[in-house]
Amino acid sequence: MENTSQRTDPRILRTRQLLRDAFIELLQEMEFEKISVNRLAERATINRVTFYLHYRDIPDMLEKMANDMIDDIHQVLDNTPLQPNSAEEDDWPMLVNLLEHISKHAKFYKVILATNRTTIFSDHLLKLLAKLVTERLERMESETHMVKANIQKDIAIWYGSSALIGTIIAWLRNDMPYTPLFLAKQFTLLRSLPR
Repeated sequence: MENTSQRTDPRILRTRQLLRDAFIELLQEMEFEKISVNRLAERATINRVTFYLHYRDIPDMLEKMANDMIDDIHQVLDNTPLQPNSAEEDDWPMLVNLLEHISKHAKFYKVILATNRTTIFSDHLLKLLAKLVTERLERMESETHMVKANIQKDIAIWYGSSALIGTIIAWLRNDMPYTPLFLAKQFTLLRSLPR
């Protein structure tokens, strides 16, 4: 995206946004396999050569879109102010910000996560969520329940990250019937259920 020493030309950003929007529109209309560079360029109102100035092919574009998605989410999470309270309470403001970001870009996330047409985006998001769950578990390493129950750390990470992404996808598929704040609080309540 953008680094401190050099800014990306706004025309490049605009062209990539046009391609991203065109891809999302086409994905709503047809199967992924039927999306061609020609269709994509035509929908984005650019020519085919312009597409190739930005991407090698559609899989390259998808990889870069998924990386941009993760960069955007990292930026949202990094801008979450830390709470001076317990580690339990530290998690949900971050989760609220993540859910608000997803809600704000619901059209994009609904198409790329809540459909089974492309898996690259959910794979990238699952890796990010696994990292967040891992960091949380490391902060709470001495959590007595996990130690007493002899729960393996990798299984806890798989379980926690899968529950998060599954719930986010279900929330999107059901047209986000709950606010991000309410959903984040529900996650916190679920984690605190007696075991």
